[in-house]
Amino acid sequence: MLKKVFVSPDPGRTRLRFAARAVLGIGSAVVLCGLAGTSLVGAIVGGLAALLALFTVTDATVRGQAVTTALLPVAGVPVLTAAAALHDLPVVRDLTFLAVVGAGVYARRWGPRGHSLGVFAFMTFFIAQFLHATPDRLPEMYAAVLLSVATAAAVRFGLWCYERRRPAPAVPAPPAAGGFARITTRQAVQATAGAGFALVVGQMVSGDRWYWAVGATWWVFVNTTSRGETLVRGFRRVLGTVVGIGLGFLVAVPVAGAPVPTAVLAAACVFGIFYTAAVSYTWMMLCVTLLAELLYGLLGFLSPGLLALRVAETGVGALGAALAVLFVLPVTTHAVTDAWIQRALRCVHACTAEAAARLAGTEGADPAPRVAELEQLLGRVRMSVAPLVHPLSPMYGRRRRARRVLGLLDDCAREIRGLVAVAADPEASHDARLAAACWRVEAAVEALTGRDTAPSPGADEGGACHVRAGVPRAAEPALAHLHDLERALAELAAPLRSPSGSRLAGA
Repeated sequence: MLKKVFVSPDPGRTRLRFAARAVLGIGSAVVLCGLAGTSLVGAIVGGLAALLALFTVTDATVRGQAVTTALLPVAGVPVLTAAAALHDLPVVRDLTFLAVVGAGVYARRWGPRGHSLGVFAFMTFFIAQFLHATPDRLPEMYAAVLLSVATAAAVRFGLWCYERRRPAPAVPAPPAAGGFARITTRQAVQATAGAGFALVVGQMVSGDRWYWAVGATWWVFVNTTSRGETLVRGFRRVLGTVVGIGLGFLVAVPVAGAPVPTAVLAAACVFGIFYTAAVSYTWMMLCVTLLAELLYGLLGFLSPGLLALRVAETGVGALGAALAVLFVLPVTTHAVTDAWIQRALRCVHACTAEAAARLAGTEGADPAPRVAELEQLLGRVRMSVAPLVHPLSPMYGRRRRARRVLGLLDDCAREIRGLVAVAADPEASHDARLAAACWRVEAAVEALTGRDTAPSPGADEGGACHVRAGVPRAAEPALAHLHDLERALAELAAPLRSPSGSRLAGA
């Protein structure tokens, strides 16, 4: 796990910039809230609002990010008002909280913007419970939210907008075969049911800190699609929380809310949250837990008993999420994984075709965007297959096949990158052998994805591509990459065509 975080590649130092900018933006927001005369509660509200503005907004373009950031207070302020107004009406407050949970998850069907606004709305209600917000505090909280979101936007889009100097990332749309609209509706029902369980049981555990359980359920559902992904995420959340609590006994408790060391440690936690989010959910949760402990230290509530209570409430929330995905309209891992794998394989073919066209001198042929899309799709495949390759997975056969599939898909991506690099060379040439090899790659992909296609050179009557063992690797770089790509696709047939009783991702 340490290696995954600190040795994981960071192309263009994107994660480092993301984390450093977050520290700058959130720190600036807290300082400005202090200069504006807000109380400690107002400064905490402002810091958390800035964190959400910098963390949750993930639109593909800078313009889209700016629009979504501007809309955050529109989603958050009414929810904050309701949370504070219902502070003394627990039944109505709880029902409203569950409605916010369901609406927040349902909003994902409108893409990154819907997701961001849903998260901000939920977290606004959560923060109100965290700080025991009452109507008399609303003016200060409004000012803190608006000032902090504006400060975060100024840092992100003005002072340090590194995204302007690079092309927008390729973000693949969810596969139609996965029925994403239906999945979001199911997840909204699941999240509401899981949060309802967490709320009731969480209040039995603690009448004051029950919202931790609801928060744990909510965050387990973020960025997951199938029940397998959700279960793995729940396990990682509990693990990160337990490790964070243990670290809190060593760090947060001795600090005991002292302003300067707390500020330094909080900045380190913010950096850790943003730097590790893309590579390790467990590490991110460790940093989130430690940050929460430091904030409780500032508020004067931190104690060993409180830390133990947080572990219990987190366990309740994870259990609520697990029960919901297992028994309420479950979405199988197999359905989602199969759709993403097929998308990735079709993208392999598209990359090959674009590279071949570039080698043939076709004007406007550019495989680079396709390669970027392939990387995104492979990331989604890894996330979807994660339940099967998890070390604690009891399904050894499926785990072995899943790892084999991931390894071969990585081989495909490596050969595609090599082929594209060759195609970028203006002196690279094209001949009939390249066209034949591309036909064989197309046939192999079509055979794996179950589409009908006309037989092509090197394929049998069923369209399957046969690569003979022992054939020497071609001397020409482009042909060499295509031959290795053929081999990887041919080897994928065995794990992907396993009998239905032992499907790759039938969890």
